[in-house]
Amino acid sequence: MDKTNTKIGNKNKVGKIIRSKWQLLLMFALPFAWYIIFCYVPMYGIQLGFRDYNPRLGYLGSPFVGLRWFKQFFSSYYWKDIIWNTLSISLYSIIIGFPVPIILAVIINELPGNRFKKVLQNITYIPHFISVVVLCGMLYLFLSPQYGIVNTFLGLFGVKPIGFLESSRYFRGIYVFSEVWQESGWSSIIYIAALAGIDPTLYEAAKIDGAGRFKRIIHVSLPGITPTIVTLLILKMGQIMSIGFEKAYLLQNDLNLKSSEIISTLVYKQGILQGNIGYATAVGLMNSCLNLLLIIAANKFCEKFFETSLW
Repeated sequence: MDKTNTKIGNKNKVGKIIRSKWQLLLMFALPFAWYIIFCYVPMYGIQLGFRDYNPRLGYLGSPFVGLRWFKQFFSSYYWKDIIWNTLSISLYSIIIGFPVPIILAVIINELPGNRFKKVLQNITYIPHFISVVVLCGMLYLFLSPQYGIVNTFLGLFGVKPIGFLESSRYFRGIYVFSEVWQESGWSSIIYIAALAGIDPTLYEAAKIDGAGRFKRIIHVSLPGITPTIVTLLILKMGQIMSIGFEKAYLLQNDLNLKSSEIISTLVYKQGILQGNIGYATAVGLMNSCLNLLLIIAANKFCEKFFETSLW
């Protein structure tokens, strides 16, 4: 009887919570359904990485080939270059791009006038809303050897025109710095919010102790947003092997292919253009597994040295 009464009481309690919080649950239902439909249901297709997929035979009817596609990728002549391109561009993006939003947020936070802060924020946010296609078109125009503004400026100093996008030498720098320009302002929002949550009395106490602005940033601002920085760094490390496909593909050509061919462009070419679904799925699965290992390692590292982690 006691167990029955307990179960009934728990059900009534759950029902009461649902009735009182139905608005929040309704808001949560849409993103929850989105994740289920577009992130978890497609995981059923992972098995294609172990099958010689034939649309006529379907998922389960296609022949099982085991690790054939994985062996094919690691026995290809280009697998080292593709993994290195993906890894090097990601690490370059983290080293150059990750600190910039933090610095920008601190600068905006330290500005004296609210009006100037809003103007600077709006200016830095705007590039985020530019389409990747438009951005790549801008890069082609600005970096053109014939009439690009960059080569025109360099020509004033006697420098011969440089084919920036026609050389694998410059691809990583173009990709990373254009990414920094486009996303730094938008990425700084979360740091600005974290800085706004720091207790103002800490700044006042630092002023009383004689700390200047730079010391207040070092000893108050940065420690105050360290948990946010560490959390975003862990998430960034989990995406280190997942570079945005659109920009890499749009900036790619036969002359810079040595540096621009990455895992996501290979998956697109093999899976969509050539119809090799099994091979593309295997490469994508390998990429996801590497990302999982990296985010676990980054979480352990941050938990040990920064005492902050995702779990």
